[in-house]
Amino acid sequence: MVQGLTHSSYVGKVIQVFSEADQITHLERKEGVDTIASDGYFEVTFVSRHPQRVKFKIEQAVFYLYVEADYVYGINVPELDPALKYDNGAELPLDIGILGHDSTELNVLMMDFEKLNNTFFASEEGRFLSRPMMFKRADSLQKLCDLRYKDIKNEYFKAHVKYSIASINASVSRGENYLIGGYIINKPILYNSKAYMDFFSSCFMGYLKAASTGKSSRSLQHMINVQADLQALSAYFKDDKFLKHDTLRELVILHNLWQYYFDEDYNPEAIKKILGQIAAESKLEEHRRISNNMLNFMNKLLVGSDAPLFSARAANGKMGSLQQFKGRWVYLNFFSTGNSESLREMPKIAALKKKFGDKLVFLSICLDDSVKTYTQYLRSNPKYDWPIWFSNVKGLNKTAKEAYFLSGTEAYFLISTFGTLALSPAPSPSEGIEYRFNLLFKPKRKNTKTGIR
Repeated sequence: MVQGLTHSSYVGKVIQVFSEADQITHLERKEGVDTIASDGYFEVTFVSRHPQRVKFKIEQAVFYLYVEADYVYGINVPELDPALKYDNGAELPLDIGILGHDSTELNVLMMDFEKLNNTFFASEEGRFLSRPMMFKRADSLQKLCDLRYKDIKNEYFKAHVKYSIASINASVSRGENYLIGGYIINKPILYNSKAYMDFFSSCFMGYLKAASTGKSSRSLQHMINVQADLQALSAYFKDDKFLKHDTLRELVILHNLWQYYFDEDYNPEAIKKILGQIAAESKLEEHRRISNNMLNFMNKLLVGSDAPLFSARAANGKMGSLQQFKGRWVYLNFFSTGNSESLREMPKIAALKKKFGDKLVFLSICLDDSVKTYTQYLRSNPKYDWPIWFSNVKGLNKTAKEAYFLSGTEAYFLISTFGTLALSPAPSPSEGIEYRFNLLFKPKRKNTKTGIR
């Protein structure tokens, strides 16, 4: 939760908070919204399961805050600098004040490191810092930080320091063996660390194209545009000295496919096909999540866009349509009887149905190939009292699975009363969709005491 007091110039305006869907696409995801009260007070509540940087926006005014799970933050939002230009639509930065903090709070640590970093690399009397000087200062900064922050236990901050310094080394081309070999190979992949993933991106931007240069076999363009096969693409780079580990190789492929999607030399439909294979086949939940974020963007399944309509077979054998729930909130999930992870969510949906069934429609779509397994599942679960439909109906121009461009057999969406995608993708029950329902359907009580607990 973030509670704040703003300058009087913001009274009556809307404040929004955004997170990033992942650290490769950087797609913004709205987490919360409030209208600033007459006394300047606002309160925004959202789920943060890991430390992350979130963005707040009041019209053009923007500021950032690092948030951690189970914290309540109190902030002061000052007036915008009148010298800033308001007429070009650009975002205008704000420096906020944090109430009730101490020296070990994440935002305070971040500001301390930023100040130290800026001081360390300030040129003396305008002199240019040579590459060897930058190397020495980066190494000295790391030693200083090791000493300065030796008692800090916050793993997110420690990674931020380490990989921010790594990015300094990358900016002056310290060499692949030093950078990738020293900071990435045989190290944990920190998917949620902005500093780590920024460094990762600087190391592997366009890497597949460079690594394929000189190969006597088919070109990278042919591998992507013609074959469009994940296994073949992965095998093509298996002997690269930095990509021998399957997990790292798949992440580099993901990162580069996102880059190549915006490159006219590559076929976007072929890229979507490979991403679909990652979404359906990857052993890693993070990779499936990132690839689904990419596919939602590429297929225009973005928050605020119209939810694709579809028809499917209902339990009584008749055809049902998403259109029949027009004007209501809809929690839409896709599952398969062959996907044990998706089946584990169904009892949780049943519990949510008991709690929120008067507020929104729960709609489950079975993606089995056979109607027989679908009907057997219904008979085995007679207490599931919400619409559970079957997608794979012959004769449809487009099935529900095709309408939502699904490659795998599990997905979640929240559709608003206006028929637009409110969350795309939405959290599963295990990932905290109940919290979103509470924000939507329960009245909010405001507490005007701000601070950090």
